[in-house]
Amino acid sequence: MLRTDLDISMFPLAGSPPVRWRIADGLVGYEDAVATMESEVAAIADGRADELVWLVEHPPLYTAGTSANAADLIDPDRFPVFATGRGGEYTYHGPGQRVAYVMLDLKRRRQDVRAFVAALEEVIIRTLDSMNVRGERREDRVGVWVRRPERPLLADGTMAEDKIAALGIRLRRWVTFHGLSLNVDPDLGHFGGIVPCGISAYGVTSLVDLGLPVMMPDVDIRLREAFQSVFGETVSERA
Repeated sequence: MLRTDLDISMFPLAGSPPVRWRIADGLVGYEDAVATMESEVAAIADGRADELVWLVEHPPLYTAGTSANAADLIDPDRFPVFATGRGGEYTYHGPGQRVAYVMLDLKRRRQDVRAFVAALEEVIIRTLDSMNVRGERREDRVGVWVRRPERPLLADGTMAEDKIAALGIRLRRWVTFHGLSLNVDPDLGHFGGIVPCGISAYGVTSLVDLGLPVMMPDVDIRLREAFQSVFGETVSERA
């Protein structure tokens, strides 16, 4: 069921310091990324650092969220598997997928986890919209989805659809970490080693799979613009 009733209007906070915007060079190991997030979140919570969005690409790997079902790890030997404290189930990260680690202090904004997740979904939806792709929320499935009218209807008579972006978050002292992943041009076959997010009835897609010959820097520009429209001003920071 399409979800459209979520209010994100209270998230921008006028007068707060701009959110630091950092883009990593090369592939970032997952354990290194978690260590960096832990350090940044502690500094933000203590008031020693401004909020941060960190854009990375990972080498191929699977992560298991707090709700992961072991049966959904179909090929455990294919790539490294990392247990993580974020919400959600199994997901894949790898080259060609933009991961945005979002570290915001909700005490400065709005202490509402559900609204924060909706705001992250809105960032993805606006990013896709800028490329003429319609992304949609679903009442029973976290993430952002695109309809595939060119495919046969599903067994229940509904239109086929694929997931293009996943979300998984964690909070510590009301500071968020982990975040979202948007499929730009990953190897979609790599998702075959898991049941992505525990959902087997739907597929996975990417911007390139949808016929958009986009490059990561182009997507980063649109992602930043969408983020600023939801959460407020950002300032570039060296990786």
